Amino acid sequence: MLQSLASNSCVRLIQSNKSAWYFLFLVLGYVLYLIFGAVVFSSVELPYEDLRRQELRTAKRLFLQENECLSEERLEEFLAKALEASNYGVSILNNASSNWNWDFTSALFFASTVLTTTGYGHTAPLSGGGKAFCIIYSVIGIPFTLLFLTAVVQRIMVFSTRRPITYVHTHWGLSKPLVAIVHAILLAMVAVACFFLIPAAIFSALEEDWNFLESFYFCFISLSTIGLGDYVPGEAFNQRFREFYKVGITVYLLLGLIAMLVVLETFCELQQLKQLRKMFYLKKEKPQDRLSILEHDHLSFTTVADHTTNNARLREDKTEPYVDVPDLVSPGGDEPMLR
Repeated sequence: MLQSLASNSCVRLIQSNKSAWYFLFLVLGYVLYLIFGAVVFSSVELPYEDLRRQELRTAKRLFLQENECLSEERLEEFLAKALEASNYGVSILNNASSNWNWDFTSALFFASTVLTTTGYGHTAPLSGGGKAFCIIYSVIGIPFTLLFLTAVVQRIMVFSTRRPITYVHTHWGLSKPLVAIVHAILLAMVAVACFFLIPAAIFSALEEDWNFLESFYFCFISLSTIGLGDYVPGEAFNQRFREFYKVGITVYLLLGLIAMLVVLETFCELQQLKQLRKMFYLKKEKPQDRLSILEHDHLSFTTVADHTTNNARLREDKTEPYVDVPDLVSPGGDEPMLR
């Protein structure tokens, strides 16, 4: 008996807090996914890192053996300065001295990466004034960019998603959820072809050191706004039409980001995903004014019920029999004067 009561109480507790349990499982799943990613990245990349470290140590030792007049301390000092400058996008190599990081087209490319939060990191402000302006520019520009992208995506969604789905549903008589799923899949395939496959083929042809996988990797890292910065186009030695190339990349990033947002918004409007999201959301609480109205209605209903009860009692009192009164008889007659 006690076990059945305990099991019933546990079932009621779980059912009454479904959203909290779903959210707990969501957090647990996310943490496990992070750990899974860390394990895979560590197991795959750690051997390559160790190999690269050994190669660098070997190259450094051979360089010192061939140049005995140079001490290891002086070499370490020189390499530290070179690496620090490289972190800001300045290279001491002869084949990179012709490329400026802060001409107009490069600065335009940098501004687009800041506003879209891509942030490759290959170029960074060198001066204190540039760093201060970058902060102010980002504080204003990032919300401005979000507003701009939201307005653009909202207008594109009308023509790319809502009207086609409504047209097919109305004229062909197909189920609207089914049409929405098929449309989302087709739209995603078109976006992948136009903003990943074709640009990857173009980048692999224009960039001498990139293969197709590396080009596709750059497209995905850029349009997902991850922006690792290990691959940046237009930085090769003697890049032809570098200014136009940088402007074209800037336009590609903005258009590709808009396309990705349209695809994501299309999938978010699917009924199946809406129901899935609701599993992890808190239930909407009733507003305070609505509660006050309900309380007022409850009080009014109670008052009316009490008033009705009192009226019923009065009616019952009125239906009780009257007190008998003797008939008045006229003097000298047998007929009653009043009954």
